[in-house]
Amino acid sequence: MANNEEAQTAVKEALEDGWLKGGTLIGGKDKIRAVAQKVGLDTSPFEILDIDDPAMAAREAVAMMARGQGDFLLKGIIDTKYYLKAILDKEYAMVPEGNLLCHVALMQIPGYHKLVALTDVAINIYPGVEEKIKIVNNLVEVMHKLGIQKPKVAMICPVEKLNPKIESTVHANAVVEHFAGSNKCVVEGPYDTYIAMSKHAAQEKGVKGEVCGDADILVFPSLDSANPVYKLMNQFVAGIKSAAIVAGAKIPVILPSRADSAQTKKLSIALSSYLAQASQVKA
Repeated sequence: MANNEEAQTAVKEALEDGWLKGGTLIGGKDKIRAVAQKVGLDTSPFEILDIDDPAMAAREAVAMMARGQGDFLLKGIIDTKYYLKAILDKEYAMVPEGNLLCHVALMQIPGYHKLVALTDVAINIYPGVEEKIKIVNNLVEVMHKLGIQKPKVAMICPVEKLNPKIESTVHANAVVEHFAGSNKCVVEGPYDTYIAMSKHAAQEKGVKGEVCGDADILVFPSLDSANPVYKLMNQFVAGIKSAAIVAGAKIPVILPSRADSAQTKKLSIALSSYLAQASQVKA
């Protein structure tokens, strides 16, 4: 459903920067062209499919991915339930058996020395231990494609000690035990955000670990914790940059919030383009 100003602006800028060479715009043809005229998007490199029904548009987009007619999906003005339902449809086999979709926000935060990924800010509401293990695997795969050979994962909790009364610490402990000795990643916790992102804070609290102050991935306990952090930082942290995708599928899936800026959508396109290319090289 490509009649969305922010999405088309992001596509326009991604074309100008060389991250895209074309694609397919799906939705009401007249609506798409009206928005394109408004934002200045040249539609000549694109095929426009005139499908104004959201569910049908989503199914056609995913079917095209299954046929190898695209590298990634970008959500326009469509309800997330139609978008994800099509992606999860077993007819198209876009999600490998046993995989779990999760949202990944890759952020450049002023004051932090490298990119950091947050999860899950949009899909999994209250993931249990098994779900969190799958989420960590998804994030580690993304980081590997970005060239980080052994990403450092912090299981974020309100406190840094196992407390049976705080379920998130119990989950964190179980996930850490699961990945103990892994050669693909380092998983530590329970850690609060101070420990995960500040070596000084970790020292002050007497916590030692490889991940302390150097986390590549922050795994939050639930949607209730991750989503507000993501939105607060995007809204109030000057100079922050973020890209957001869904991991766990065979292709990158861009699932922006309706309130996300054109810049976030543009950077999400850049990230998806890079990951799609990395997947092809690996294959």
